[in-house]
Amino acid sequence: MTARILDIPVWEVVKKIANQEISSEDYISETLERIQKIDPKINAYITVIKEASLDKALELDKQIRQGKTVGRLAGLPIAIKDSICVKNIKNTCGSRMLENFVAPYNATVADKIIREDGIIIGKTNLDEFAMGTSTEHSYFGATRNPWDSSKVPGGSSGGSAASIASFEAALALGSDTGGSIRSPASFCSVVGLKPTYGAVSRYGLVSYSNSLEQIGPIARDVRSTAILMDCINGHDIRDSTSKNTVPQRFADIFKNTVKNLKIGVPNEFFGEGVQKEVHKSIWNVIHKIEKLGFHYEKTTLPLVKYALPAYYIIAMSEASSNLARYDGLRYGFNVLKNNLNWNTTFSKNRRNGFGDEVRQRIMLGTYTLSAGYFDQYYLKAQKIRTLIKQDFDRAFKKFDILVVPSMPILPFALGEKLNDPLSLYMCDINTVPANLAGIPSISIPCGLSSGLPIGVQIMAPPFREDLLFKAGYLFEENVTIDKSVGEFTNV
Repeated sequence: MTARILDIPVWEVVKKIANQEISSEDYISETLERIQKIDPKINAYITVIKEASLDKALELDKQIRQGKTVGRLAGLPIAIKDSICVKNIKNTCGSRMLENFVAPYNATVADKIIREDGIIIGKTNLDEFAMGTSTEHSYFGATRNPWDSSKVPGGSSGGSAASIASFEAALALGSDTGGSIRSPASFCSVVGLKPTYGAVSRYGLVSYSNSLEQIGPIARDVRSTAILMDCINGHDIRDSTSKNTVPQRFADIFKNTVKNLKIGVPNEFFGEGVQKEVHKSIWNVIHKIEKLGFHYEKTTLPLVKYALPAYYIIAMSEASSNLARYDGLRYGFNVLKNNLNWNTTFSKNRRNGFGDEVRQRIMLGTYTLSAGYFDQYYLKAQKIRTLIKQDFDRAFKKFDILVVPSMPILPFALGEKLNDPLSLYMCDINTVPANLAGIPSISIPCGLSSGLPIGVQIMAPPFREDLLFKAGYLFEENVTIDKSVGEFTNV
């Protein structure tokens, strides 16, 4: 079985470390041993921060014995997606282009974790520049699903979700542009939150699509997810998209039971492409909640059917602009170091530094922004985005939350969709609407089919993450999943 110390829920671990019932040194040591044993089979990490993690753990134990106050994340090993900067640690974005790039500063979320005495134990694998749904598009190799190593873990934050599912970290951070937290959370049977756009600082996140992406927490249960969100949310003067409000606090909301929850179930999220096993599992959850006295009602969001094409036009357009800075001349991969011809060097660096998926998205984005096509594609997609947001606004006047599948399908085999990009993009059909509307959304484990995880997605109005945590906790408490069947849970 998994070492007992790693099975203890995060909120209990924090208390036990603060009381020295468990030493931070022991907890970090066992996590590092777990990584050494399991990660060669999963490939969740690109970089493991071993010595500094142990040094920090020893320092924390010393502070606690001296009676000093420690932070809310004291002693917890936290994994961070390798597109979020941590000072003096490689920040590769899963790309050859940044293979040896070392971050010169901390992202705001990293600073906040360090301030709360969390221990950053490593940087996790991802689809290159966060562009993907399977964590197969990484220069450092694919990540495998801890439930079945022949399957993908979801993406692009697959390394972060896999590290949580395989007990290689207590908490993790990912980023979500069109489902990149919720997709791997669903496929790996963990909890993943995409916060409201502007709720968490994006400073220090390497941008894929500025107007869509958000950093968010991943954990093994809802309460643990809330603990990390508690520590990272709030205004940041260094991020112009950060909402200037007082940070929300979520740790105590679980003391009060949720009542009178109005639940909407949009028909559009259960359409063509949703596997029958997923459909059945989500409705089983809804009916269980109904038996507890909560009323649900089917509803419609008619413009959501346009969300996927609008999303990919916007995301690829912004990606083509954001990735223009990577030329290999100032930093990053450079194949022709002594060549003075700028055009040749620029072209070859990008041709060899980026993978196929990234190059494809850059070219498509450049096309949609080009003269003669800007109005036809990008501007039209932004108008559709506004209409989709208005659909959600109308729905939330009637309902507190919306409940839908996180992913339309079960985890698929490694390599199965690599030569079929359209099929891969279709996997995002249920997650991209929340990013277009800027609303918060959470994925929670809700079932298994043939031993493979299924996640339920809950969406709420902007800055109502508290509703997601309350509803998520309610769902979690009333859905039993046998997690002992995961391939690596007994290793």
